[in-house]
Amino acid sequence: MSAATAFQGQDVPASLFSDFAPPEAYRPHLLGGTLWVVDGVGPPVAFLAALIHGDRLHIDELDVLREHQGRGIGRRLLAHAIDHARARGLARLSLTTFRAIAWNAPFYASLGFVEWDPRDAPECIRKALAKEAAFGLKDRCAMRLEL
Repeated sequence: MSAATAFQGQDVPASLFSDFAPPEAYRPHLLGGTLWVVDGVGPPVAFLAALIHGDRLHIDELDVLREHQGRGIGRRLLAHAIDHARARGLARLSLTTFRAIAWNAPFYASLGFVEWDPRDAPECIRKALAKEAAFGLKDRCAMRLEL
């Protein structure tokens, strides 16, 4: 998705601009009822993919087409995911993201997410951070939102 172009000029590996998850990677999200898409006149303009892990909704990806960023679409998708988690009786949301990039951790912090110390996070979160580091992603953190 063109959302990746927002990372140009950041300290990210070049593969971030070419290696995208194939559509079938989101089948578990679709089947779980936790894949939300914002339609546009042409292609979809945004999506949020999450999965439920125990008492937690984990956001795997939130993307907004570059030309639609800054219009509150991402905030509305997150609000929908939060409402969904509350309706399901879940205790929290989680995600991994870049710590210092403005539209990443600071954006989520503005919505109430706090950084999750990996020592206190579930093993799957620690593994996700390790996998991201092995992929070349630097300055990543886990965040959670208690409901």
